Order: sequence, then C-alpha cells, then structure tokens
Amino acid sequence: MKRVRVIQEDITKVHVDAIVNAANSSLLGGGGVDGAIHRAGGPAILEDCYAIRRRQGGCPIGEAVLTGAGNLPAKYVIHTVGPVWNGGSKQEDQLLANCYRRSLQLAVRHHVETIAFPNISTGIYHFPKARAARIAVKTIASFLEQDHQLKEVLLVCFDEDSKRICEKFVENPAASEEH
Repeated sequence: MKRVRVIQEDITKVHVDAIVNAANSSLLGGGGVDGAIHRAGGPAILEDCYAIRRRQGGCPIGEAVLTGAGNLPAKYVIHTVGPVWNGGSKQEDQLLANCYRRSLQLAVRHHVETIAFPNISTGIYHFPKARAARIAVKTIASFLEQDHQLKEVLLVCFDEDSKRICEKFVENPAASEEH
C-alpha cells in the first residue's frame, strides 16, 4: 500500500495535517498517547474538548471528533475512543474499525492530506496488538480504495514490537495475526 507508511516515533513530533488521539470518552486527557498529546499540545486542545463536551457530552466509543492542534506540528487532532478489549465478544473489532473509519472520514471532511494514527486501544485498553494492527490496516486500505484526497497515512508506533507487527500487515494485509 503506497499511501500507508509505518514509523516508530513520538506522535506528538510528527509533521502531518492531523494526528489521531486515542482518547477516552470524556475527552479530558488521560494516560499514554492521550496524555502525551494533551501535554504537548497545551491548553488549547483541552479548551476545544470542553466545547465539544458542552455541545455533545463527550465522544462515544468508535466515534471521532476534531479539535485544533494547539502547539503540535499539525493543524488538527482527531480524537477517537477505542474499545476496551473484553475477549472479543463485545463488538470490539467493529468498534476499533469504526475508530479508524470515522477518523478518516473526519479528516477528508476537513481537507486533510496527511494523517498519523497511533496504535489505538493496544495500551491500557489491552486490545491484542496483532489483531488491532490487522483491523487498522484493513480498514485504512479499504477507505483508501475509495478516497484519493489522502496522500499519506502514517501508522506511528511507540515501540519496535508494534512497528514490526504493523509493517507485517502493511506489506501483506492478508497475513495472519500470529507473529
């Protein structure tokens, strides 16, 4: 997939039109990627999140909302709420795919050409990394078949293991989840 690239980097330092935040439904920051984005982006992101909360009361699992990027080297932050892994019986796969799909749809609506995703739900939410990577790559590939506005989608991995897993699926989307 020519328009998808995997890198190992701190997502708060990536120069793209939009970065995706693996948020919680409160949109008020938290740990992991969410906390790092809020810290690096500064108070402007939190102010935008408060405005969204006043308007709609947060963000449901599998949905996405857009804010400014504050001090980050991006125009926007797209906040999406991934599912907590419960063994796969609570529609986790579909909800995770929705996170990627809704984020991409929001990006296109705001004329984004470059977007960076973290590994959504694989940290404290315990979604199995390989399963999450397969869902991410499959969902992104399907979206890009229909969309030609997005020039590049980055999968930004925090650690080497996640990078290796994501690269496997980008190189061969039909690969199995075993690694």
